[in-house]
Amino acid sequence: MKQRLSLKIQGAVQGIGFRPFIYRLATELELTGWVKNSSEGVLIEAEGDLNLLNIFLTRLKQEKPPLALIQDIQSTLLDLMGYEEFIIKTSTVGAKTTLILPDFATCPECVQEIFDSNNRRYRYPFTNCTNCGPRFSITEALPYDRPNTTMKLFDLCDRCLAEYQNPRNRRFHAQPNACPNCGPHLELWNREGKVLAFYDDALLTTAQAIRQGQIVAIKGLGGFHLVVDARNKAAVKKLRDRKRRSDKPFALMYPNLELIKTHCQVSTLEEKLLLSPQSPIVLLKRKQVSSCDPALLLCSLIAPKNPYLGIMLSYTPLHHLLLKELGFPIVATSGNLSDEPICIDNQGALSKLKKIADLFLVHDRPIACPVDDSIVRIIGEKAQILRRARGYAPLPIKIPERLNERYLHSGKQKLDSRLAVGGQLKNAIAISIDRQVFLSQYIGNLAAAETFEQFQKTINNLQNLYQLQPQTVASDLHPHYLSTQYAQKLNIPLTPVQHHYAHVLSCMADNEIDEYESVLGVAWDGTGYGLDGTIWGGEFLSLTNTSFERVAHLRTFKLPGGDKAIKEPKKTAIALIYEVFGEQLLTNRQKFVHLPCIKTFSDRELNILFKMLSKNINTPTTSSMGRLFDGVASILGVCHQISYEGQAAVELEFAIAEFQTNALYSFELIQYPDQKIPIIIEWQGIIREILIDINHNVSSAEISAKFHNSLVAMIIAIAKIINKKQIVLTGGSWQNKYLTERAISLLKQEKFTPWWHHRIPCNDNGIAVGQIMAEFRNPRAISFWLNREK
Repeated sequence: MKQRLSLKIQGAVQGIGFRPFIYRLATELELTGWVKNSSEGVLIEAEGDLNLLNIFLTRLKQEKPPLALIQDIQSTLLDLMGYEEFIIKTSTVGAKTTLILPDFATCPECVQEIFDSNNRRYRYPFTNCTNCGPRFSITEALPYDRPNTTMKLFDLCDRCLAEYQNPRNRRFHAQPNACPNCGPHLELWNREGKVLAFYDDALLTTAQAIRQGQIVAIKGLGGFHLVVDARNKAAVKKLRDRKRRSDKPFALMYPNLELIKTHCQVSTLEEKLLLSPQSPIVLLKRKQVSSCDPALLLCSLIAPKNPYLGIMLSYTPLHHLLLKELGFPIVATSGNLSDEPICIDNQGALSKLKKIADLFLVHDRPIACPVDDSIVRIIGEKAQILRRARGYAPLPIKIPERLNERYLHSGKQKLDSRLAVGGQLKNAIAISIDRQVFLSQYIGNLAAAETFEQFQKTINNLQNLYQLQPQTVASDLHPHYLSTQYAQKLNIPLTPVQHHYAHVLSCMADNEIDEYESVLGVAWDGTGYGLDGTIWGGEFLSLTNTSFERVAHLRTFKLPGGDKAIKEPKKTAIALIYEVFGEQLLTNRQKFVHLPCIKTFSDRELNILFKMLSKNINTPTTSSMGRLFDGVASILGVCHQISYEGQAAVELEFAIAEFQTNALYSFELIQYPDQKIPIIIEWQGIIREILIDINHNVSSAEISAKFHNSLVAMIIAIAKIINKKQIVLTGGSWQNKYLTERAISLLKQEKFTPWWHHRIPCNDNGIAVGQIMAEFRNPRAISFWLNREK
């Protein structure tokens, strides 16, 4: 019996060879009908024997292209139309609900072609097919067809057009398809913008310049990299000096996996990440490589005082060709000025980077959306995204079904579209469409005017792509965040969301947890605006049906100089010691003069600090775990001043090295059983005992390990009191591998269920998702900011 099967398939199903796959499958089964792209997804009608249609549907799910992500299939059986063949129809435009795919690394077939001297794409640096290449970075509108991408500037030659139109070719409707005759090309420029070389000569001259120690700005998939020979100390130092980046580790790009394994330990999961279509930067543990070929030894300035290296493999044809030519790893750091967004256009890069780069390797394929490299680290035997950009953004997170049902109970047919503007640092924005939350690529620190401008462009870009107008907007609670101020100016209802509550909800969304009442969130980071107007950061939040309760936090302490103390952990160290010993620090100064943090100050500077602390002059209070890390790092002499966010905490973690102990320091829990105020975690005992250990010449490795162990013990103690079994670990402090893995292990031993981040960063790069979730948990929330203005 013949039937007509109608399908609507939603998800990441465009631009990855899905229609030719359907065409080949249908013709193999001798079905008739059609397939086409629409702005809602892929639409299919297939006629044939009912058994064959069932086989078609089963195989569609089992054999879909490797990059395809099917979220939903709607199927209906209809009366026959009498189709005579199976065809691929032209795309149609409608409601924009289909997914935009991220940019993907070059597939093995394309890599083989660019190194095949008999292939017409031999050494062509813009080779791609439906299985790889640019997607999000070149998309200007939906549906994802060539006229809606920046490739519309390049007319296909006859041979490329034949591939593009052939359903049996892997380049069928590959929108960036091109060849040397019709596609983008390379040029090498000097600092004045004069063209020095074209095409392959430009690439070969670039390789020679890198060998000679020059800095080259190279335009890639989502923006520019600044590149130097990773073995050349003078070149790396020149890059650090010119970019004014004294300590923060540089990312590396390697020509092959074998060389990575020479320099680093690579687990099975890490290898899988390196070779994946996402091809992120993976943080890998260094090996002792004294036996390595001296010609391949890395410069010591790549990642000072860091046992890990951030490494990626070549992920575009241009990178494959360049690294094959060089045969050694290169520094490939973001092509930008400090705190500004990555450069994406040739003239802009020339203007911004000419005091850093000696040469510019550019091309003429425009970038529609800037996209940095993603960063991933293995924590708890799972991949954790620390920076979500190329390869991952802007794929969505699904809203839990339970929340969806609760919101729609009043009779709404679908969820309203919403905007969340994220925080100030590591900013990313999010929009929601029905049950999907789209988290943008990493944007950065909004304090820089150019980054704030990119923040606004990203919002407009995602709204325009999906042709939506959000009904509400969510922001951070902090009144001075530029993202919050932007949201306040929009003429739509605003919901301010407490920073750490957003962190907890983002982790829950990441892990698809919708049992809110059973969750205790451990939200630890550097800074978050509290409900009481103070700086939070060492928080335990118990979730309720629609909100949260702050059930415990670190004992507050003073920050001399406010935000300036963030840059100078040594000031926080003095504040912690003062909190423990009070005026003794002033009257019995000789007792403390041996401490590394004390030695960094002159007597005059110490007197000013003591006066500030004793008289409460410019000393806001905080419960921040990040600042506690900072202070302890400086007390130990590990880090007194930072040049990048989180440096002190990072170096304190790395101070542990291979030291192992279960010992910990003393802390107290101050409870008020008759009053509804949070449990106070008294950390003074930790500082006292650290100072005793320093006096007894205990190693920094042991002290750091005991400090970390104490923090995990705090979690266990609070979890037992609050008696909630699901423990959510979130906030920037959970980028710490030692802390996270120990917490996971001990929580499991105590029969708790720990949850940590995977797809959404635990730092502020992910809080926009939590802001969206907070809105949905309380859809009638009204901004107190708006009420205050009224």
